[in-house]
Amino acid sequence: MAGLDPTTPVPTDITLHRKSKTLEMAFEDGAHFELPFEFLRVYSPSAEVRGHGVGQEILQQGKMNVDVVRVEPVGVYAIKLVFSDGHDSGLYSWDYLHLLGSRRDELWQEYLRRLALAGGSRDPAQVETPPAIQGCSSHRH
Repeated sequence: MAGLDPTTPVPTDITLHRKSKTLEMAFEDGAHFELPFEFLRVYSPSAEVRGHGVGQEILQQGKMNVDVVRVEPVGVYAIKLVFSDGHDSGLYSWDYLHLLGSRRDELWQEYLRRLALAGGSRDPAQVETPPAIQGCSSHRH
């Protein structure tokens, strides 16, 4: 099994480049991709990012400096990326990584367009964090 789709090429090499913040992948079909960590984070296949259906996607902001701190194999069909912002719930199957690589430029432009439309930012310093929820102070004595 190559991935979730049995026709998907299997990676022959996966290299994490910490300095350039890219994941480099070579596939058995000759495809070669360099995927920036930020790109992988904003296109995480997790429900936290993609939602549970079309139109439920959650626009990721402030991920410009995100790192991949760990890569974990998942069977023979995927890897799990653990990001420096704590995100670790996406399983990147070979077919999904191949798709991301083959459509990287188009997907990146789409992300930047959606970010601009939302008035968002890639810079974590420019992303407002929601206020902390205050504890309930109505105690009965």
